[in-house]
Amino acid sequence: MYFTMVAVFLVILVVALQGSAPRESDFPYKVPLDPQGLLELSWNVSYPEQAVHFQLLIRELQFGILFGMSDRGEFENADLAVLWSDGHNSYFGDAWSDAKGQLHMDSQQDYQLLGARRAPEGLYLLFRRAFSTCDPKDYLIEDGTVHLIYGILEEPVHSLQAINISALHGGLQRVQLLKPNVSIPELPSDMKTMEITAPNVVIPSQETTYWCYMAELPAGFPKHHIIMYEPVVTAGNEALVHHMEVFQCAAEFDSFPHYNGPCDSKMKPDRLNYCRHVLAAWAMGAQAFYYPEEAGLAFGGPGSSRYLRLEIHYHNPLVFKGRRDSSGIRLYYTATLRPYDAGIMELGLVYTPVMAIPPGEDNFILTGYCTDKCTQLALPSAGIRIFASQLHTHLAGRKVVTVLSRDGREQQVVNADGHYSPHFQEIRMLKEVVAVFPGDELITTCTYNTEDRSRATVGGFGILEEMCVNYVHYYPQTQLELCKSAVDPGYLHRYFNLVNRFNDEEICMCPQVSVPQQFYSIPWNTFNRDVLKSLYGFAPISMHCNKSSAVRFPGEWEKQPLPSITERLPEPVPHCPPAPGPQPAAPVPLNLGQLRRV
Repeated sequence: MYFTMVAVFLVILVVALQGSAPRESDFPYKVPLDPQGLLELSWNVSYPEQAVHFQLLIRELQFGILFGMSDRGEFENADLAVLWSDGHNSYFGDAWSDAKGQLHMDSQQDYQLLGARRAPEGLYLLFRRAFSTCDPKDYLIEDGTVHLIYGILEEPVHSLQAINISALHGGLQRVQLLKPNVSIPELPSDMKTMEITAPNVVIPSQETTYWCYMAELPAGFPKHHIIMYEPVVTAGNEALVHHMEVFQCAAEFDSFPHYNGPCDSKMKPDRLNYCRHVLAAWAMGAQAFYYPEEAGLAFGGPGSSRYLRLEIHYHNPLVFKGRRDSSGIRLYYTATLRPYDAGIMELGLVYTPVMAIPPGEDNFILTGYCTDKCTQLALPSAGIRIFASQLHTHLAGRKVVTVLSRDGREQQVVNADGHYSPHFQEIRMLKEVVAVFPGDELITTCTYNTEDRSRATVGGFGILEEMCVNYVHYYPQTQLELCKSAVDPGYLHRYFNLVNRFNDEEICMCPQVSVPQQFYSIPWNTFNRDVLKSLYGFAPISMHCNKSSAVRFPGEWEKQPLPSITERLPEPVPHCPPAPGPQPAAPVPLNLGQLRRV
């Protein structure tokens, strides 16, 4: 009976074409939605049209599919395209879910169905969606991370409202939908490749694993420029390899132990913690990364470590056993050095417990500064050019943005992610190169959510501690490797004294009590929260204007005033597409007729 119903579904499935479907070759970006690879999403981005074209491959169609977007991957308050069947008739429609997860047909149908086709590998659905629809029930597609959600209908339903979201087999996938439209530089004829890959490891049968593998450059490997890199993913593991990074180790050590195992294992040598200089980073859905034609990332030669650490995040929610993997990253490099070495600079907050977030916060903001005084001293007169960026927080991070300011006036956003996830971090090429000159300021702001925590979250290296960092990739490389700040410790001490006086001496101010312990002992009432927010908004800062040797540039860096911003960038106004005319809040009946095979 089941297979008969599916056959009926496919025969009567109807497509009312509302536009011309893009060719398959027009979908350069692709990602598996589910761990089994039964759903595969491809897409392209049209900036002239301000729209995304989607191609959804359903390998085993049952009675329909839900696909959509939400703030953080929830099925509540989601914007959805739904294909469903009652066993006799089939429909496609734009829908939304309320705070209880109940589905409703959208009064404004903004998912435009373009076509459907049957292929040996499954059913393809093609549809279009504008970035912004100005429909309050729709998701605004922006730069940065997008949380895609999916649900598979395994039984026929008599109406959209009858779909029970909580009973669906579903999940989420994170991607950067709005890829930058950057030109690919011409590659040199003497380009060589090197693969840094896992040595046929067995993926552990657990949901999350970070795997570390040590690799080594040949002895006497001279200086080269990395000009491109791309992922190497073992066939069949596309849905399991979540993201990968290649780190270069610190040159101060002559050797590093070989290691091949989980990154959190007690057997992992401590020295591997000194392999933190990022050479390459890839996350699911990303394509090849190209350096600008005038710059390359130097590796090899004097002052450069021969040792590299590959780190792979395996996401195995179905707990597959015995799956082997040799994924990694392929580096493209040349001995013909380009005019400039590319550099990586850390912006944001210093890793210190003086920056803390109270528990129970849904929207707590911390800001780190790279001040005009530091850039005036450390940057060349012609400035630097930022072409890529990697944002980073730990588990409580929700939003990250870096803004360039000049003479007190905000100039432009360097990189922003309003739906940031610590589980999806990649180096992203910027849509346009950002020029930074001596005297400019780079201000990085992070937003955190600690509603699920019962004590303060302090800054630090631990996964339950927090960070606020933007690793910007730029050229030409300078001595400035870290330009970050933290609140002045003396002012924080005054805060602890103030809280102590207002809380009957409950907080021990003994010298031997650490800053984290003092934060943990604070009773987090409204007064204590508000005063801490105020402190971070006015207190002077300790600036870290550091060279690659971790030594500060000469100068006075303590008790520095916060940068004064007199003019802020206007909030972006969503572009509303022309109204298509009255459209009924009803689904489109679908009919494939004779399925066209490819």
